[in-house]
Amino acid sequence: MALRLEDKKAIVAEVNEAAKGALSAVVADARGVTVSHMTGLRKQARENGVYLRVVRNTLARRAMEGTSFECLSEVFKGPTLIAFSNEHPGAGARLFKEFAKGNDKFEVKGLAYEGNFMEASQIDVLATLPTYDEAVAKLMSVIQGATSKLARTLAAVRDQKEAAAA
Repeated sequence: MALRLEDKKAIVAEVNEAAKGALSAVVADARGVTVSHMTGLRKQARENGVYLRVVRNTLARRAMEGTSFECLSEVFKGPTLIAFSNEHPGAGARLFKEFAKGNDKFEVKGLAYEGNFMEASQIDVLATLPTYDEAVAKLMSVIQGATSKLARTLAAVRDQKEAAAA
């Protein structure tokens, strides 16, 4: 179905706006994936704060101009599915990685994070980033471990002084 010029401009503006507010982007080829699986993927994307869109390559290239995701222009070949992570940089990568496990035909083409292009094989770098809550929990456990070690050290010094005084 042919798109009118106004429709193309609207798509470019919408994708550009999504790109400007995104933390990371993942591009994939969804050729051969069933409609029901794609519907499930879209639902999961909404739940995880990921903007998901199928875009024509020329429109995607235009939409990426002037954003930190301009480095993805080389992977816009063939059918293109773009996922922009809005809440957590690894959300889109994690979503696509999990989806690819159950769908042989789904192929990740490339990723971008903070203006840097990453090959599809590096999806684990983004997918394994801790969420905000996980990062806070790790920080708290480090702080707790350090403070308990300090308390044990001070108690040992006190006991050693008491033993020496007696």
